[in-house]
Amino acid sequence: MVATRAYWKGYLKLSLVSCPVQLFPASSTADKTHFHQINRRTKHRLRQQMVDESTGDVVEGDQKGRGYELSKGRYVEIDEDELKAIRVESTHTIEIDSFVPKEEIDERYRDKPYYLAPDGKIGAEAFAVIRDAMENKGRVALARIVMANREHVIAIEPFGKGMLGTTLRYPYEVRDAAAYFREAGAPRATREMVELAEHILATKEARFDPSRFKDEYETALKALVRRKAAGKTIEPAKEPAPRDNVIDLMDALKQSLKHRSKSPGARSAAGKRKGSARKSQRRRKAA
Repeated sequence: MVATRAYWKGYLKLSLVSCPVQLFPASSTADKTHFHQINRRTKHRLRQQMVDESTGDVVEGDQKGRGYELSKGRYVEIDEDELKAIRVESTHTIEIDSFVPKEEIDERYRDKPYYLAPDGKIGAEAFAVIRDAMENKGRVALARIVMANREHVIAIEPFGKGMLGTTLRYPYEVRDAAAYFREAGAPRATREMVELAEHILATKEARFDPSRFKDEYETALKALVRRKAAGKTIEPAKEPAPRDNVIDLMDALKQSLKHRSKSPGARSAAGKRKGSARKSQRRRKAA
């Protein structure tokens, strides 16, 4: 795979140590199926235009600007040169403010991942020093960076030969969970039910392997496009029959466990657990 162009270039700075770095997006949606809006009669693609909401006139590119709404319908215009007047250190420098244990970062705050790499050989040694120091101490750097005219907090951690930078959301962007979990703590599950659920969990134990992730909707979507392009009729899927909401939870858990215990994967996992248990017993006896 060919590396994309750097999204951001600048310096990574730790106290008096700094090195030139490049930031690359670590994720992409380029391979997803995308649709364009078209004229259903002519099958021609549609193009959006910006229209003045008061006059209805189409506004050309050189007349488009950005403005902040002070009050209803009253805007103050801010142009690019004025935005450049906001000079903060993080415009061209990733300034490391602190180091925290990785497990303390609330997952809700993680936003977009980026690869952080040295920009040339000159700063490679300083880059490696910062990376390896974090690796040895088990710490993640919290820093500030300006991208697309916005300052972001970014968490930086060792990642193979480079580093992984993940932009973090600000507290005002994260919703309080309490309002959504009011009823979650109300029911009291019996110990027997919890143990049955734990057994089901054990039959589904696996290693994290992203290569096994299959986007079934994307596959079906591409197949649908191919069928439609070939002139075939697409029949809408039938709605599934509504389920009875009255569920005997204990019975459902028992049936789930019985079903899982018969599957080949579950038997294999159970065999591995029994084998490791026997090995542990032999080691204890030998000791």
